[in-house]
Amino acid sequence: MSVIETRDLVVARGGKTVLRGVTFAVAPGDGIALVGPNAAGKSTLLRALAGLLPAEAGEVRLKGEVLPRWERGALARAVALVSSEDDSSGAFTVAERVALGRYPHRGPFLPLTAADDAAVERALAHTGIEPLGGRRLETLSAGERQLAALARGLAQEPEVLLLDEPSAHLDVGHQLQLFRVLDEARARGVAVIAVVHDLQRAAAWAGRMVLLADGAVVGEGAPADVLAAAAAADAFGVRIHAHAVPGLPHPLYSFSEPTR
Repeated sequence: MSVIETRDLVVARGGKTVLRGVTFAVAPGDGIALVGPNAAGKSTLLRALAGLLPAEAGEVRLKGEVLPRWERGALARAVALVSSEDDSSGAFTVAERVALGRYPHRGPFLPLTAADDAAVERALAHTGIEPLGGRRLETLSAGERQLAALARGLAQEPEVLLLDEPSAHLDVGHQLQLFRVLDEARARGVAVIAVVHDLQRAAAWAGRMVLLADGAVVGEGAPADVLAAAAAADAFGVRIHAHAVPGLPHPLYSFSEPTR
């Protein structure tokens, strides 16, 4: 059974149709890599799934109920959106930033409970940034701020975790750490949908890949199958080459300009 799904979803921004008839479903524990060229509609889709953008047509359903019927607080507890652009005040400490993830459970003006504090501590531990808890955001590197944003999403304890370019600003070691954290969340039954621009990283991590182009789903399935199809080469305007490597469970990919 799906935890979140779209049915013929159409979304417009600024009077322009951005998503066109998008349909797909995500089950608890799924790991979905959302890929596609620039301006394909990936970030718009995440915001529609989070209830931040209305549907012009079609619908988004969370646990079988259309999003407009969800009470705002209940929706915020069930779905967390983590963006690569952290808009929190730099004066916040990391722990304060992460604690914002508990507001859907407590409200902005109520003190945190012991259970809330424990959720914040777990999120800091899962992302490996406990030593940064007392640091102000303005003192962090871009990668450290990104991990703090992820920790905020984890502290929210959602059923669906949406991530827009979660590995942006991260070096390779922190990228590996981030995707390990996402796999741990999936093991707890959290559905994870992540916009990933690095196709190699997306293919290595995701159980399923959804390819968007011009606002429509043009490929969906196992990453190797999606990237092997002509739709992927057409969407990115490149030739995609898969190379089997002994001992690796997935191919390595290289890319070249199409033959003219």
